[in-house]
Amino acid sequence: MSAFHPDLKAGRFIPRFSVGPRSVALINRIPMKSGPLPDDVAVQDVQVPGPPGAPAVPVRVYRPRAVTGVMPALIWIHGGGMVGGSRIQDETTNVAFARVLGITVVSVEYRLAPQHPAPAAVEDAYAVLSWLAAEAVERRIDPGRIAIGGASAGGGITASLAQLAHDRGEIRPAFQLLVYPMLDDRTVLRTDLDTTNVRVWTPGSNRYGWTAYLGGQAPGDPGVPPYAVPARREDLTGLPPAWIGVGDLDLFHDEDVEYAERLRRSGVDCELLIVDGAFHGFDALFRRKDVSKEFWRAQARALRAALFPAAPADES
Repeated sequence: MSAFHPDLKAGRFIPRFSVGPRSVALINRIPMKSGPLPDDVAVQDVQVPGPPGAPAVPVRVYRPRAVTGVMPALIWIHGGGMVGGSRIQDETTNVAFARVLGITVVSVEYRLAPQHPAPAAVEDAYAVLSWLAAEAVERRIDPGRIAIGGASAGGGITASLAQLAHDRGEIRPAFQLLVYPMLDDRTVLRTDLDTTNVRVWTPGSNRYGWTAYLGGQAPGDPGVPPYAVPARREDLTGLPPAWIGVGDLDLFHDEDVEYAERLRRSGVDCELLIVDGAFHGFDALFRRKDVSKEFWRAQARALRAALFPAAPADES
């Protein structure tokens, strides 16, 4: 019997390719283009003031036109192994979150490694969180209902952002949505993992991504930059409630499950969804498959429950 989910059986043909400095440089030269956008969602590109001494942070804001009053918001942080990606790469799901949930979505284009190692990305994300809270009245956002979320590397940055916001005590995100998050550099050092069916994000890519993000430090080294590796934090008490979703063929499966369990032991409400037979990024590659649609609906349900706590349950 195949290890892959029936909807994802074509995944076994995905080549086991690892990224490095040359391939990343080539990929990042290819401009990402926005596709057709629905008329019922207003889209705005904004340059948000960056952290002290850093450049502005580009964001793309999606707001449903049908909602005229105050609404919740989601700050979304894209993936790309800490070394690639842009604010428009997850546009399809960001538009869907805005339309289906009736929320504003702010997609962040943070600085990338290795040119900008940790903690540049999380500081950029915090600058956007601070900006959105300050602009809440003008943008008709409820500052008490701002969620943060991201996929892969963006999920890891989201987890670090939750920790940083907790420690600074200025803004408390209402929720953290962690989609197969990249949380622990020490996974690079593991030799006991069966990676036969790992696809898309390989051990080689993981080594390069973490090495680039840690400023040239070897993964697993002591003394990594603060807020660079969320799984290294010992005390998780007081963090916002969380949702974590990951496939059991994902290289990040073990670190994600462990983080969910640690959050729960620390008294943080955390829902964990494990998708059998799913590999990293399956929902982006096979967006039209039922398993991918249900994975997104699970995220939407979690966001709705967190951002509209008084609303009746909805299957999305």
